[in-house]
Amino acid sequence: MPKLKIVLRSKIFLLILLALVSALVLILSCKDKHSIYTLNDGQVEGKIIDYTYKGDKIVLTLKTPEKIIVNYYIKGDTDILNFKIGQKIVAKGQMREPTNNTIPNTFNYKKYLYHKNIYYVFTANSLLVIDNKINALDAIRDFLQNRCLKVDEKGYMSTLIMGKKLVDEDTLAAFNNLGIIHLFSISGLHLAMFASLLKKMLLHSRLSDNKCEVLIDVFLFFYGLILDFPASVLRAFSLRVFLQLNKKFGLNLSRPLVLIYSSLFLIILNFELIYDIGFLFSTLSTFGLLSCKIDSECYLKKALITSFVATIWVMPLIININYSYNFLAPVFNLILVPFISYLFYPLALLTFVFPFLLSIFNVFICLLEMMVSLGSNINFLIIILPKMNYLVIGWYYLFLVLYTYQQRKTWLVLLILLVFLNKYGYSLKKDCSVYYLDVGQGDSSLIIMPNYQSINLIDTGGVVNDKSNYTIKNIIKFLNSININHIDNLILTHGDYDHMGEAINLVNNFKVEKVIFNCGPYNDLENELISVLEKKNINYYSCIKNLNINKYKLQFLNTKEYDNENDNSNVIYTELNGYKFMFMGDASGTTEKEILNKYNLPDIDVLKVGHHGSKTSSNKEFINEINPKYSIISVGKNNRYGHPNKEVLDNLEKSKIYRTDIDGSIMFKIKNNKLKIETCSP
Repeated sequence: MPKLKIVLRSKIFLLILLALVSALVLILSCKDKHSIYTLNDGQVEGKIIDYTYKGDKIVLTLKTPEKIIVNYYIKGDTDILNFKIGQKIVAKGQMREPTNNTIPNTFNYKKYLYHKNIYYVFTANSLLVIDNKINALDAIRDFLQNRCLKVDEKGYMSTLIMGKKLVDEDTLAAFNNLGIIHLFSISGLHLAMFASLLKKMLLHSRLSDNKCEVLIDVFLFFYGLILDFPASVLRAFSLRVFLQLNKKFGLNLSRPLVLIYSSLFLIILNFELIYDIGFLFSTLSTFGLLSCKIDSECYLKKALITSFVATIWVMPLIININYSYNFLAPVFNLILVPFISYLFYPLALLTFVFPFLLSIFNVFICLLEMMVSLGSNINFLIIILPKMNYLVIGWYYLFLVLYTYQQRKTWLVLLILLVFLNKYGYSLKKDCSVYYLDVGQGDSSLIIMPNYQSINLIDTGGVVNDKSNYTIKNIIKFLNSININHIDNLILTHGDYDHMGEAINLVNNFKVEKVIFNCGPYNDLENELISVLEKKNINYYSCIKNLNINKYKLQFLNTKEYDNENDNSNVIYTELNGYKFMFMGDASGTTEKEILNKYNLPDIDVLKVGHHGSKTSSNKEFINEINPKYSIISVGKNNRYGHPNKEVLDNLEKSKIYRTDIDGSIMFKIKNNKLKIETCSP
């Protein structure tokens, strides 16, 4: 045992172990994983290990030889099925691959599932239960899940006890923005609260401390088993076990070192944990807190230091998920950590056992939501922090580790300087960038001038009945990820919803200098936006000819007024570092003919094709005259209009065609007078 103690304390041994585990992770990550299924499989059979009702849809997770997600849309009131965890079912329908994100730096659902060893999503036309035999563990899981939902329909109990985030998305987003989402993710904090409650219950028994600890360990193990050991719970439980082994065998290893060994042990068992955000958040914040000595007896000071330490250790994760940080977060942690720990969470457990307490629990829910709503309306303390690449993250943690263990202010200054440079380094970029964002059946294009001297957004996209605001959330996240928190010119080609439907949301989330409308009378949608602009004192213009931006110019070619919104579209021409770009809006052949008669247009390098590739636009005469080298068609996948039209595709055959339904978002970057093209394919 003394030799083992020496080895485990050795820095050389730790470095070698870290290197070996890193090499193992790298090798395993490069190894391609394959599914046993194919897209031709029309039937899957397996055991239900989880299910969630989402409006008119049931989402089931089946355990077959591999995990698979099954979506089933309820066809009517008589079609509602009562599933139970542990049942075996047969699903018939269609297999499909999950898609990547099609707007850069947004959530990648395909990668998320891939690292959970889920490769396909199955859309079921019919479901049939073939075996109702359920083992004891599954019966307990099903009972607890149904009990939580039955007692508390808002989902807080399911979130806190079962780890299923069933609280509505807007509330969860508010928790996230205020930096308190970790309080609603089962992790070491919740296990510690559980252990504390159990210990208090066992205090009056005649059991020894050791036996009490064993009972608590057994309970926590079965609780983790019921939850199927999510990564953060697995990390917390393994640390507890490793700390007990450290004490039992007298190894006298420091708590941070024990955490490192326990985490490496888990990664060796399952390398996919390094892609689990819950595991990374839990491990890094815990390491930071264990490494920092907080000796203050003042609760306020101690709580603030604790919040600061935990935050600084997970800051790169916060940045690369939210692309922002709310300086209200430490204050809300100061208030809500004790509120959740000592009141809300214990009351949730008591209400689970004694449902008659629900009215009291609902009062606490209202109080919580009121505080969060108040905090969410304070936006001036939110700072945009753009995406960090792996090199920057590496330097960040190097400086942080050096500061933690050497306590030299130099390392802290370098750390702060690194974050500062990562943010303001974007304004040093001398290249022009043009993004054609995938917003489904709509349009949205972004022009960034060198050194970020001007940010110009042409259209915002817009999907009718997009209750979750999926489009604008992705646009906002993308813009923030590249350090954009304001729009100099919001240009709306015309007043159709698929081109300006998200304009109000955009104006409410960004500082917009001015808005430019097309020619012709304002429609209802435009008037609605104008009323918002006037309240915010944002200047707006219509039917302009030119927009001068330093040495660059946006020319508005269509200044004639027609009797329809599409032909009144702003048609924009600009030259960026020698490359010619043209944006057609929804202009038809009528407008195209007028433009040819009025202007002598040179060969266009990049054409934003009119009206999503509709046959009413992109006439052969017009295309032959402007002779585009690249053509961009912004179009929704499997759209009901049949866009793009085959005749239009034939007219564009001499150009390289990019389509948002196939290629996702398309980026043109002009650097050193060379054009670089990237796509974000689904």
